[in-house]
Amino acid sequence: MADGNSTQKRIAAQSSAFKVAAIQMASGPNVMGNLSEARRLIAKAVEQGARLVVLPEFFAIMGMTDQDKVAVREQPGQGQIQTFLSEIARQNQIWLVGGSIPLVASTPDKVRNTCLVFNENGEQVARYDKIHLFNLELGNEKYQEANTIEPGNQVVVVDSPFGRIGLAVCYDLRFPELFRAMKNVDIIVLPSAFTETTGKMHWEVLVRARAVENLAYVIAAAQGGYHVNGRETHGNSMIVDPWGRVLDRLPRGSGVVVAEVNPSYQASLRASLPALTHRVLFSCA
Repeated sequence: MADGNSTQKRIAAQSSAFKVAAIQMASGPNVMGNLSEARRLIAKAVEQGARLVVLPEFFAIMGMTDQDKVAVREQPGQGQIQTFLSEIARQNQIWLVGGSIPLVASTPDKVRNTCLVFNENGEQVARYDKIHLFNLELGNEKYQEANTIEPGNQVVVVDSPFGRIGLAVCYDLRFPELFRAMKNVDIIVLPSAFTETTGKMHWEVLVRARAVENLAYVIAAAQGGYHVNGRETHGNSMIVDPWGRVLDRLPRGSGVVVAEVNPSYQASLRASLPALTHRVLFSCA
């Protein structure tokens, strides 16, 4: 991986600003309906000039039960959801981060919660399987992702025309060591489905913290609203700059968040505050 100095030089060379977008949805159990809504929202993002678009976690299905996503899981490289992502990226000539989708796991009753990245030619260029699995028991609200999801174990960064992009999904946001392991990424993408219970207190502060810690842009694309299965997600999809400023956000409902990424501005911040080069690693005895 590139060191801090080479990263700064590369960003400085790539000085042209460009637009990125986060898609917010309130997905339901109907895959085709969700794909249609995603297509509509991606078109809106492209109309506003976005060249890199990020979908939310499980954008294609938020089922009535946890097992519903297992029923529609796909083999890598096959299936209607992956075909949709490839075709929509190619048709719109964009880089598309496909939120997350259910892919087959090593056991038949579970899935991998997988984030796929497609380039402007519709080619898959990266795959990240969500590492950290959400577990919450708070009053009547209970979630245990490990019941139906098999965790990944690999940090993934992809080189792109927009710089180095680090991939994470939802609950990963709470674990800063994951983002440190990415080593000087320029953009962090975060497809999510944060609950309203945790999101109203923690979402924004964590998203902004990851941006500040890594002097990186963060594109956080969330599920946002009431779902037919009774779940409420926090929304507040946002794009945050390396100084921690929220450039755009959408509190609730389906829609698009668009903002400009300025590599020259990012390089100047990293030169003025070279915190990424000052890290000292410790270990306990």
